[in-house]
Amino acid sequence: MAKKLPSPCVDVCKYKRQDHCIACSMTKAQKSMFKALKSNKHREAFVDMLVAQQLNMGRFKAWPGLYEKRCAKKGAPLPKIVSAQMR
Repeated sequence: MAKKLPSPCVDVCKYKRQDHCIACSMTKAQKSMFKALKSNKHREAFVDMLVAQQLNMGRFKAWPGLYEKRCAKKGAPLPKIVSAQMR
């Protein structure tokens, strides 16, 4: 069984961009929503949505590398959309 995909939160949690975190772009409501997702399929879809949100908001260039480290630490595979963003 594959390891559970970790939260996209990278432990910065500063909501200074229109109530979005300056590191991961999630709102407090989105962070709570992610915690409720149980299947990796739903968690991966959430990360896909988050990457689109980051691209729309701009300036989240450090997040993919930080999230890659978080996934590696948890032993979970990095979602394809995140690895594609790192190229």
